[in-house]
Amino acid sequence: MAVALMTVASSFGSAHAQPLDKVTVAGWSQPISEITNLLAEPDKGFFKAKGIDLGYVPGTGGGSAIQTMLTGQADIAFTDPAALYLALDKGEKLVAIYNIYPQNVFNVVAPKAKGIKGPADLKGKRIGVYSLSSGTRQNLQVLLNQVGLTEKDATIEVTGLLNFAPLIQGQVDATAATDTGLLVAKSKGLADFDVIEVKNHLNLPSDIFVVTQATYEAKKPLLKRFLEAYRDSAAWMIAKPEEAAKVAVTRAINGRDEALNLEIIKLRNISTVSPTTAAKGLGHFDPELMQKGADTFHRLGLIGKPIDIGQVVKSDLIP
Repeated sequence: MAVALMTVASSFGSAHAQPLDKVTVAGWSQPISEITNLLAEPDKGFFKAKGIDLGYVPGTGGGSAIQTMLTGQADIAFTDPAALYLALDKGEKLVAIYNIYPQNVFNVVAPKAKGIKGPADLKGKRIGVYSLSSGTRQNLQVLLNQVGLTEKDATIEVTGLLNFAPLIQGQVDATAATDTGLLVAKSKGLADFDVIEVKNHLNLPSDIFVVTQATYEAKKPLLKRFLEAYRDSAAWMIAKPEEAAKVAVTRAINGRDEALNLEIIKLRNISTVSPTTAAKGLGHFDPELMQKGADTFHRLGLIGKPIDIGQVVKSDLIP
């Protein structure tokens, strides 16, 4: 069910006020604090200012976000490059229109006692992932393939979004997660652990906005307004993380701890910028890196055919 983040313009406004255009985002997660810039819409009105009534459909990973969009429940998928590559490999006609988080925030965490220092040490281990359609799984696949391993060389277990509890309780040997997931786990007592950062092997963006080719071709003006609003919301969270942390207390399902919200938001702000965004502005892609990612997925057998990123990644709608 979609979460309404904005209400239709007030009836006591101007008689000639234009109705808002509904745009629904299919998310990879529940409404959590790291996406406070989206959740803050009732408070800040970034999208309303661009004539948009924003909606959000929660998900269980980047793959589920794309599937939600493809079934018509949303207009835009908040997803990751791996999920995009896999969907393109299945023949879906998709376009990436905005680089949400240029930095790869995925990792694999294990207690020091397990002796897991690098990808090769994951052989024979039980490894937790958020879901089978999540970026945690797909980035884990990349790590394994760096050293000639596949998922068959380990035991993959779905442990859910808050997947550090199984790790702390010893149900898995390691868990694939994100930087914010690790931060929360540390706040809850996780100690003496090793971290394998995926960015040291392939620094793909963590999340991107993706639409169907049909939507891209038919709704360019609306998508431009959406991206302008999103850019404004991201810039607000970067400039005012303390304010965002306060908003998250009432808007995010995991936002009760304002201090923890602030730490999560600071991490997410770091992942929002890169040398490319410094040169070109928020949301811009590094096409060569996206192509390298696609080539890597093909070379490792994660997708069956090569992808020409020039036909998929478009920058013309980025403000």
